[in-house]
Amino acid sequence: MASEHEPLNTKKAQDAQLFPDNYTYIPPRPRPHSVLRRFCTIALASTLIWTLIAPLGSILSGSWSISEPDEQDGQTWPGHNQVSQEELRQILRDVPSSESAMQWSRYYTSGPHLAGKNYSQALLTKQKWEQWGIKSSINEYLVYINYPVDHRLALLKEKEKKGEDADKEYEVTYEASLVEDVIEEDPTSGLADSVPTFHGYSASGNVTAPVVYVNYGTYQDFEDLLAANITLKGKIAIARYGGIFRGLKVKRAQELGMVGVILYSDPGDDGEVTDEKGVPTYPEGPARQPSSVQRGSTQFLSVAPGDPTTPGYPSKPGVPRREVETAIPSIPSLPISYTDALPILKALNGYGPKAKNFNQWWTRNTGLGYKGVEYNIGPTPDDVVVNLYNEQEYVYTPIWNVIGVINGTIPDEVVVVGNHRDAWVAGGAGDPNSGSAVLNEAMRAFGEALKRGWKPRRTIVFGSWDGEEYGLVGSTEWVEEYLCWLKHASVAYVNTDVGVRGKRLAVAASPILNKVIYTATSLVGSANQTRPGQTVYDLWDKKIKTMGSGSDFTAFQDFAGIPSIDIGFDNDRDSPVYHYHSNYDSFHWMQKYGDPDFLYHRTMAQVLGILVAEIANLPVIPFGAEDYAKALAEYVHKVEDKLEAYLNPQAEVLSASVTDEEMFELRSSIRNHSSPASVSTTSKHTPKTFRKSLTRLHEALQTLTFHAYHLDLLAEELKHISENDEIPWWDLPRKIRHHCAVRKVNTKYKYLERSFLYEEGLDNRPWFKHVVFAPGLWTGYSGAVFPGLMESIDEEDWTNAERWVDIIESRILNAARGIEA
Repeated sequence: MASEHEPLNTKKAQDAQLFPDNYTYIPPRPRPHSVLRRFCTIALASTLIWTLIAPLGSILSGSWSISEPDEQDGQTWPGHNQVSQEELRQILRDVPSSESAMQWSRYYTSGPHLAGKNYSQALLTKQKWEQWGIKSSINEYLVYINYPVDHRLALLKEKEKKGEDADKEYEVTYEASLVEDVIEEDPTSGLADSVPTFHGYSASGNVTAPVVYVNYGTYQDFEDLLAANITLKGKIAIARYGGIFRGLKVKRAQELGMVGVILYSDPGDDGEVTDEKGVPTYPEGPARQPSSVQRGSTQFLSVAPGDPTTPGYPSKPGVPRREVETAIPSIPSLPISYTDALPILKALNGYGPKAKNFNQWWTRNTGLGYKGVEYNIGPTPDDVVVNLYNEQEYVYTPIWNVIGVINGTIPDEVVVVGNHRDAWVAGGAGDPNSGSAVLNEAMRAFGEALKRGWKPRRTIVFGSWDGEEYGLVGSTEWVEEYLCWLKHASVAYVNTDVGVRGKRLAVAASPILNKVIYTATSLVGSANQTRPGQTVYDLWDKKIKTMGSGSDFTAFQDFAGIPSIDIGFDNDRDSPVYHYHSNYDSFHWMQKYGDPDFLYHRTMAQVLGILVAEIANLPVIPFGAEDYAKALAEYVHKVEDKLEAYLNPQAEVLSASVTDEEMFELRSSIRNHSSPASVSTTSKHTPKTFRKSLTRLHEALQTLTFHAYHLDLLAEELKHISENDEIPWWDLPRKIRHHCAVRKVNTKYKYLERSFLYEEGLDNRPWFKHVVFAPGLWTGYSGAVFPGLMESIDEEDWTNAERWVDIIESRILNAARGIEA
């Protein structure tokens, strides 16, 4: 050991051993700023290493930046977001306001905004979005739609002939007004440029004929009439609104040779809130205003939505245009109020059987008996006829979608959220502009988050659609134009059409989205705080319907295979009557009866914002593959139940306690459920062989459920790692492995819905590509599950049923392969 007085110079000692004795040691020259140099060297080397590793991580994770969770949420790193997920949620709760939503409602409902006639609203919407920091543009299509020119509806009685050779002459016994009353306290009801009562895509025509009452105009209503030997050919139908899409009422009447259709709203469908039950009518009370008229489209929506001249491709100038006879009616139709319907219905009194002579579905919710209507079927005698005149101008006109984009850090993961802007009337406070106000308030909140330094993980695209009312035209054309990109990148579509018209939350969605819907609704306080801290989830019945049609989610879900949500606050049968597609769907009605303080508008904006943020911003997409697999098993059971009802029709109980939705699904079947089934024994394929084949679907679903369970389990593990920041910042290899795993799971979730697309489409309606979901062929609004199977049962085509088992089995196994580990 060296003495404490001996100099320690190990460098010199080593040099003496390596060099000759005559070597003279020269100590190193002192270098200034050595600490600074060392620091700079380390910093530059670290930067170089990070420059090499970061792109590698980006490539492996499929992103342009390596993602790492913040303390609680998982934002991008390096370059951390300045807003955590919890802070984002709070912004999305705090920013939307009832006052601002009210102003949006007032703006959008201040004048007519039919499709193709609302450019000023499109422009202002774009400008406002850009003010909030959301890059926006106007997307234009040239579409085929109609505008009203003239109309007339009159009840006529033949005059006594002056001679045998004299022409028939008629006198008018009632001339329908075809207008809604002007209400002094409701300003938009009296605008000089208010939109006339008419049907979108209705045919021009002038017909005079006896009239027949056809109940709701469902497929089975018409079958009942045929079974009773009621003459339909050459007659005009008068039908109640409700239950099924109005265009399908006209379609079936047309197929049976009828020459025109009149549609009216029967107050019996308004539940307890009726004039008959002593409730004052609007505006004095919440019951239906007697002159209210429901406008709407008569396109054959269950065949294909969008521009009928360009099915499957976007309506741009110069594209080929197809004939429209299979897509829209060729007979004229008119919507009328129940006030205008009364004289025509009374003219039927005493002619033909009564509704009560048929079955219980013909007397359900009849509401004009107290006005002297006996609900006779008719037809009226030849000397009592109706003249229906309808003149429409068909044009090719521009429509305008407003598209806003917040770019995320992952370029090929996109969430789309939308609402349509166009309305049938000057108002539209419920449909669609409650949704417009809700969307704008959610976007304003996202704009505030952007100001605070937030950037979403996934790109968010916002759509203010035009032309929805005619047949989902604007959204369908946009999806058709950007189909390749959407199929590659889109994670989900979130739709709010009627954002608020009551207090009951109504949700329809692909089952893969159930989990995130439950989460989002539990993060927002209810507008109706019956106890402190109550959430939207607490007051909701937790029912999530299957996807049908009737709003802008259709092209996303059924054509592109993008999991979709439709959400809004609906009204109940004991709520104030909502005047659907009427002048009285006005700002005044909303402020007086619908949502007086606009609290539900604010709540819906909060739910919408958080729902989008959860999907767009969490590291692991919050989907549930097992929920989807379990739902598919339930859908197969529905097919089996339908088959059993076919094989044992006597066992099928048509109970008066069934819901309206169940009733209309049943009444829209093309098979008469009360008649015994006739089964051929000579065919290779029979109902019994079909029933046996359905076991293959259960077996395939067992495979899918197994892989779905393990995918969800892995997703939960990765979510836990992300949320708890379990990987040290310096452990780059582990970080890259983690983000690759997240990327892989997210990709499996993203493409799961697409696995159920069948490129040839459904039978006789090839635009619909999804084998699981489609609108019911004869309902239009409500969703049908496994439509290929359901329709084959109705048509008693067991060979086709077996074919669809093969197709669906292949799609289920395809989905299982896509998500297996």
